[in-house]
Amino acid sequence: MTTTRALVLAGGGLAGIAWELGVLRGIADVDPDLGARLLAADVLIGTSAGSSVAAQLAGGTPLDDLYAAQLTPAPGELAVDVDMMVLFQRFTAATEGVTTAAEMRRRIAAVALDTDTVDEAVRLEVIRSRIHDADWPDRDLRVIAVSATTGDRVVFDRDSGVPFVDAVAASCAVPGVWPPVTIGDTRYVDGGVHSGSNADVAAGCDVVLVLTPTVQGAPTLLGRSLENEVVDLGAAAIQVVHADEASVAAFGTNSLSPATREPSALAGREVGRRVAGQVGTIWG
Repeated sequence: MTTTRALVLAGGGLAGIAWELGVLRGIADVDPDLGARLLAADVLIGTSAGSSVAAQLAGGTPLDDLYAAQLTPAPGELAVDVDMMVLFQRFTAATEGVTTAAEMRRRIAAVALDTDTVDEAVRLEVIRSRIHDADWPDRDLRVIAVSATTGDRVVFDRDSGVPFVDAVAASCAVPGVWPPVTIGDTRYVDGGVHSGSNADVAAGCDVVLVLTPTVQGAPTLLGRSLENEVVDLGAAAIQVVHADEASVAAFGTNSLSPATREPSALAGREVGRRVAGQVGTIWG
């Protein structure tokens, strides 16, 4: 019987991108064969920052190159001055009194629609510079976004008929920071509005590895909790790799800042080295 393995990459801004690549690089330091097998996962699932990582991995660029890029300046990225806790407080105020999760997501999307940001075309070029390829890779790659109109989660893949760059940009459209992305007659916002990881999209897979740049036990500030999604995965063998305190210090208060890339990548690499043995056991 074939075993289906899924690599789930959660959101976390530019710091999250660097950290997740660092974790994978650290695992490969300890066990190069395991590192290669992780990159060859049967299913790649990306939310927000994780969608950028998934897109890069699926595109075939060597992990060494992707990691090394995190240690150099990123002229293609836009600097934005935002305190993430203040942003979440804005979401809390906007969702006061809501009674359903869908309504909560619609209200947060409304924040995005009402915020003056950079032009959508400018943001699309930033995403294009990250993934280097405008076409969907020939992989089972699932990119998560949320409809600003309905509040429903949407899973984009190569069969969705949606341009690859647009799908990744939609998944990364942090409300109140970046513009919602227009696809057809619908606008979409960050998949993290539904869940930081959307790990339940891996339902049906036998082995699931989740990389999330959050501390284990930290409260869920937005959307569904990872703990509930793990329950949804049923009998799958699951491992979650969390950030440690050193990683959180590297992220700082603005995980969207390009300045967080190098320290987050270095911190993630140390985490990867520590968890490589455990990951190898579950990945098989």
